[in-house]
Amino acid sequence: MKFLKPAVALAAASAIALFTTSAALSMTVQPVVVNLKPLGSGMSQGVMVHNSFATPLPVELRIEELTFENDILVSTHKDSGDLLVFPPQAMVQPGQTQSFRIQYIGDPELARSKYYYVTVAQLPIKLPPGQSAIQILYNFQVLVSIAPNGVRPALSVASAALSTDGHGKKVPIITVANPSQAHGYLSNGRLVISEHNIAGKEVFRKTLSGPEILQIVGFGLVGAGSTRTMTIPIEIPETAGTIDAKFIAD
Repeated sequence: MKFLKPAVALAAASAIALFTTSAALSMTVQPVVVNLKPLGSGMSQGVMVHNSFATPLPVELRIEELTFENDILVSTHKDSGDLLVFPPQAMVQPGQTQSFRIQYIGDPELARSKYYYVTVAQLPIKLPPGQSAIQILYNFQVLVSIAPNGVRPALSVASAALSTDGHGKKVPIITVANPSQAHGYLSNGRLVISEHNIAGKEVFRKTLSGPEILQIVGFGLVGAGSTRTMTIPIEIPETAGTIDAKFIAD
């Protein structure tokens, strides 16, 4: 088997949007969130790619730096050279797992958190002469974040209010602030949400653990020096009243 040139790979990847298949989970990538340090033993971490296909799986790891725009992570479509991935390509045999090492090699005196996507991209293969087929390829993005040494995030709930979800139910919407130069995750703590009715009586209180936040919201990344507004998908019993929310770091 041979890898196709990158231009061909990009064209083949566009076929993903046209077809669905039950084999979507035949390539698994763990972990999907990686936190590195600019110095010391925390500068690198492994990412595991498992092949559950019945055929060999060619993959390539691609790096792109991210930036926050309006509190949303967006791609710069550039590799800044701050990360090293080894090996950059591999052929993972059926039923086997390949380890890839991601290492930070950028400025050790990092002033503020930086963010990257490492995309694990399945590559198309060159088929035998006379054989034609549509190749459905899968990409998995691993979020890699690097925080300055010795700096901790400082997440807090700046505001909370009632909102309406797509089913017409009242749910809380919170804005989380992080004035620190290090990024943080809402799922690295607990979120306490309460409601008081118009008479001032508490009518609802719920504490969400880190794993519960991860399940219903995701990791909840809040960038360094940023705010982020998030809808918390839990139904509030009364449509009138005030919502309070508090974040407690673990």
